[in-house]
Amino acid sequence: MKNKDEFRWQTEQFDDIKILRYQVPAFEQLTARERIFVYYLSRAALAGRDILWDQNCRYNLALRRVLEQVIRQYSGNQEDVDFQNFMLYAKKVFFANGIHHHYSMDKFVPHFSREYWRKLLADAGCEDAGGELERVVFEPAYLVKRVLLEEGKDLIAGSANNYYQSVTQQEAEDFYKRQTDETETCPVSKGLNSTLVKDEDGIIREQVWKVGGKYGNELQQVVYWLEQALPYACNEQQQKAMRLLIEYYQTGDLKLFDQYSIEWLKDTDSKIDFINGFIEVYGDALAYKASWESVVEIVDNEACERTKRLAQNALWFEGHAPIDERFKKTEVQGITARVMQVAMLGGDCHPATPIGINLPNAEWIREQYGSKSVTLDNITYAYDQAASASGVLDEFAWDDEEKRLAREFGSLGSNVHTDLHECLGHGSGKMMPGVTTEALRNYYSTIEEARADLFALYYIMDNKLVELGVIPSLDVAKAEYNNYIRNGLLVQLTRIKPGCQLEEAHMRNRQAIAAWAYEKGKSGKVIERMERDGKTYFVIRDYLELRNLFGQLLREVQRIKSEGDYEAAREFIETYGVKVDKSLHEEVLSRYEKLGVAPYAGFINPEYQPVMEDGHMVDVRIVYPDDFLTQMLAYGE
Repeated sequence: MKNKDEFRWQTEQFDDIKILRYQVPAFEQLTARERIFVYYLSRAALAGRDILWDQNCRYNLALRRVLEQVIRQYSGNQEDVDFQNFMLYAKKVFFANGIHHHYSMDKFVPHFSREYWRKLLADAGCEDAGGELERVVFEPAYLVKRVLLEEGKDLIAGSANNYYQSVTQQEAEDFYKRQTDETETCPVSKGLNSTLVKDEDGIIREQVWKVGGKYGNELQQVVYWLEQALPYACNEQQQKAMRLLIEYYQTGDLKLFDQYSIEWLKDTDSKIDFINGFIEVYGDALAYKASWESVVEIVDNEACERTKRLAQNALWFEGHAPIDERFKKTEVQGITARVMQVAMLGGDCHPATPIGINLPNAEWIREQYGSKSVTLDNITYAYDQAASASGVLDEFAWDDEEKRLAREFGSLGSNVHTDLHECLGHGSGKMMPGVTTEALRNYYSTIEEARADLFALYYIMDNKLVELGVIPSLDVAKAEYNNYIRNGLLVQLTRIKPGCQLEEAHMRNRQAIAAWAYEKGKSGKVIERMERDGKTYFVIRDYLELRNLFGQLLREVQRIKSEGDYEAAREFIETYGVKVDKSLHEEVLSRYEKLGVAPYAGFINPEYQPVMEDGHMVDVRIVYPDDFLTQMLAYGE
């Protein structure tokens, strides 16, 4: 990586968002043929962008086109306050891939008037588009939540996403329950790639996302670029998987998606790998429908030794996990874990992106064939470089020892936690016969993330990691425990507005674990709540006992998942993961505001420029643009 003084990691900050860049030093080490492969995969990663926008809300694409046209046509005073407020709204929409915040799911509130909006549209020649969109933009109670997770409400009727049309929660659950065969050993992920619609006659049916179906034009473009990439694939196994992915997009057949996932798992040697498809279900309250996403990755050979050691010892970790023997796998198949550098982010992974990925999600494939996990180390490196002078650690850490541990071992601790979470956590354990992920309904995503986090937290404090050379000492674990409790009980509260509860699955999971551990360890002062100068801190007094608590909770959360215990999942999450202490929240927001740091971050992608000779691409250059809005407008074209 380049020295931080030579590369501008953060380019701007607006509202609660900072815009970063990431480097791809591994790209320079590729052959020309491999760089061309990355180029075509990157085009495929960008080709499905409009799918995600439409999935997030049915008005998003129409609004985006209006925003783009207004920005391109505007010839007035750039410093005008109303125009500045309009631009702030537009950037937030571009960042979130729609009108709802990417994390809180709340609809954005514009700080300009309807009259100014109408004037902008008229000046840009698109006033005809303003009717329904004006209601979308300005009515606070209309389409208020992209994903509603509030207990006791109709989660489908109350969600503004575009996965269901004229269908209630009960109708959706009944529709897919009728398709469930509990004797099926290799069930497809029902509803993963379709919109569920009730027509005028009251008949409920699926609109499948495929070439020739819904999102057909976008998927045709994805297929086109995948076909261009095919001759440059790293090996025959990768080509085999790619052909299945193309066929799946052309037919919409979920059995083909499972076949693709299995063949993708078998490709463990490719220097360049990618994810492209309808993958994660966080955007659907019922966890059926998957958002479209893509990531192109290049192996970081030097950093892979750490994850390789974890994967090679997966059965040891499974066997020593503090869970009921009934829920343990007796053999671990096909665990692959690598450290990669992102070359391109697309769909639901851009601009905001995960730092680790573990796939496939189908439980039966995990149990029979294994899983692939990646830690995206150039993304975590960019985060670390941008955060090094933020002041957050100094503000929320209790003493110099906590700060020392964070500065010396925090980055490694975070990466090893991600390795354990993705590589081993998600791939561990097994379901009881007849139990599917549907049993936990709207709590499944949070329970699964909590399970993987607890697995990571339990094992990062194990001397086995020192023996394997994954960490130099348990000080790494202490740094990660400090960070997890500090973030789960304090720092992550900066991400939500006053008076709001936690909605997003990862935030609920982190608070639930930290709050449960704090409460259960109160009598022994495992974690102590301290105050100094009117500020609250949470201080770990007994790291080993905290590890024991994490083990106890892992045992219960694994049981909840394995048995499909909906009521236990609901009680755990609603008790510990949803509600926010109002006075503590106000304090944290006040402390954080003084730092002037945005709590969320996302990325500008690199650009890949073909090198042409005699009409043929012979190589590809990488460049690092530094303007977020320019990239958003270019993608829109």
